[in-house]
Order: sequence, then C-alpha cells, then structure tokens
Amino acid sequence: MKAIDLLNYLDELYPDARCELNYTKDYELLIATVLSAQCTDKRVNEVTKVLFSKYDIFALAKANPKDIAKIIYPVGTYTKKSEYISAIAQRLVQDYDGHVPNDRAYLESLPGVGRKTCNVVLANIYNVPALAVDTHVSRVAKRLSLARLNDDVATIEKKLMRFFPKEKWSRVHHQLVLFGRYQCKSQKPDCANCLLKCHYYQKNFK
Repeated sequence: MKAIDLLNYLDELYPDARCELNYTKDYELLIATVLSAQCTDKRVNEVTKVLFSKYDIFALAKANPKDIAKIIYPVGTYTKKSEYISAIAQRLVQDYDGHVPNDRAYLESLPGVGRKTCNVVLANIYNVPALAVDTHVSRVAKRLSLARLNDDVATIEKKLMRFFPKEKWSRVHHQLVLFGRYQCKSQKPDCANCLLKCHYYQKNFK
C-alpha cells in the first residue's frame, strides 16, 4: 500500500477530520486529553462541560482535588486524574500565567502528560506536525501492516512518521482516529464496506 492511496481514501471518508474533544481554550484541550486516557471522547466531553463551566485554569489551580474528582468521576481513575489536573493547573498558572506553551519538554514534564497527549495539544493548538498514537491509531496501523503486532506506541509513531509526509501528520492522525473509532473498530469492524481489504480482512473474512 502506498501512502498516497491511503491518504486519498481517508480524505474521501473524513474530509473534515478534527479533534472530537470539545474545548475553547488551550488548557481545556490539554486537560480533556489527559482525561481521555482509557475513556471515550463522548464521556470526556460530558464531564468537561461541567468542569469548565465551574472552573477556569486559575480556579482549578486552587481547587481541592477531591472536588474535581466528584465531577470527573465518570471518566475512570478519577482520583489520579483529579490530582493530575490540579497539579497541571498549578504549574501552568505559576509558569505561564495559565497558558499552555509551545514547549514539548515542558508539557511532557507535567503529571499525566505523555507523548500522545503532547502531540495532540501541539498539533491542535500550535499546528506542530505531530502524529499521536492512541488505541485506534495503533490498531489501524497494525491491521494495515504499517506496524507489527508487537510494536509499542513509540515504534508505531516512528513508522507512521516515515510512511506519511510530514505535512500530513496532524491531519492523518485525526483521520486514523475516526477510521478506527467508526469503521475499523476493535470489535466487529465494518470490513464489508472498507476498500482497503487489509490482512485482517484477508485472515478473518475471505
């Protein structure tokens, strides 16, 4: 499979692909992405609607993590995530007056912020070429033989970055997420209506 062929197909399926997390401020996207670990975007959006209507970044920095936890309870691992949110807010207020900087090293030093979260934030806020690998992207990459089954997320990211042109990284990330979320699903993927006919299809349906 050539990159251009896959890109053209994804463009047909998802011409307006974008992040499905709701946010209006840079710190909202950062916090929402932290909350999205092991949780659906839909549920995160329900939680952040309440969270951000009650707290801005300065109020979050002063809030008791237990009060934050009561709001974010539906996302799972809420105790740990509430502590992350509190610490992130405090750091951003102290270091950048509440703003999220275009600084990968700084962002990855924040609690609960790994490379995937950093890639999502930098790509969407600062248009930095980045290709975040979540569970959907990982699954699609492996099914399309763009990565091996035992590759970790760091290895998958490097392989995808070599496969796709740099100027397409951020866009194709969103497209692969949507493709994995709605078509190439973990359970009962819609292979019948997919033109790619990957090795997963060849193995399971042919």
